[in-house]
Amino acid sequence: MSEEITYREAAGAAIHDAMAADSRVFIMGEDVGHYGGTYAVTKGLLETFGPERVRDTPLSESGFTGAGIGAAMGGMRPIVEIMTVNFSLLALDQIVNNAATLRHMSGGQFNVPVVIRMATGAGRQLAAQHSHSLENWYAHVPGLRVLAPATVQDVYSMLAPALEDPDPVILFEHVMLYNRKGPLDRNAAVDLRSAAIRREGRDITLISHGGSLWKTLDAAALLAEDGIEAEVVDLRVLRPLDSATFLSSVRKTRRAVIVDEGWRTGSLAAEISAQIMEEAFWELDAPVGRVCAAEVPIPYPRHLEEAALPQVPAIVAAARAALGKKGGPA
Repeated sequence: MSEEITYREAAGAAIHDAMAADSRVFIMGEDVGHYGGTYAVTKGLLETFGPERVRDTPLSESGFTGAGIGAAMGGMRPIVEIMTVNFSLLALDQIVNNAATLRHMSGGQFNVPVVIRMATGAGRQLAAQHSHSLENWYAHVPGLRVLAPATVQDVYSMLAPALEDPDPVILFEHVMLYNRKGPLDRNAAVDLRSAAIRREGRDITLISHGGSLWKTLDAAALLAEDGIEAEVVDLRVLRPLDSATFLSSVRKTRRAVIVDEGWRTGSLAAEISAQIMEEAFWELDAPVGRVCAAEVPIPYPRHLEEAALPQVPAIVAAARAALGKKGGPA
């Protein structure tokens, strides 16, 4: 049975249900307990599960992330919350040099089943130290699984299998999604290996993930008014990339535009573009387009922040450019 709730509520419900189902699951991070989470995701969990399983930590990302890794190696199923992806750089050594490598370095003797949640993205005027999209940095690292749920269903349904994964999982929640409502079926399963087609189309493939997905769907709706039917692919799993899904779509539509809130240089969009060029070059009727964030630290003023981010008009313009005209499909 489906219910209509917010992304924030779904994320919180996923943590609650995971903790209720398995006594090994606990959550730790800055302000997750008494404050209820920076984005109110963990509100009420302390009262339900107590301070042993809902642990407020000092402002030391390296310290508490390392503690979470150790707990995972000891048989627990920790959820580590890092307030924002920018702050995760303070834990980069723990995540990249320890969590991602220990299974390999131990010859398979040790697993690190930790889930690390972090807010990502811009749009809330939180300025340059709280607003960047660094998902591709983590998607670059072998040994990690990287998830970017864009829907209420995905943010709920991805957590339980993530906790069962023997390897560390990074789960990105875009800050502009927390208030978005959507349907949730608590019994529905989500595959942690597959992208999802969010809109069928025949003229061009639009590839996105996370907070940019909804702008991409809005752009597809505007293109449809001009007779252009765009297919929208939600990557949702950034490592390992489900290349087969977006390549199949591109082979059908013969054109592609990638929407990525990361910076254009060295972006996830660049990797996807390279894979399309390597695997589907002869099926393309136009160069692959990319719509990315401006190459600047994310500004604080609202009008500059909006100007720095991918927006619907830019996505529409890139799609029309790939089609070779301003109007309908080529």
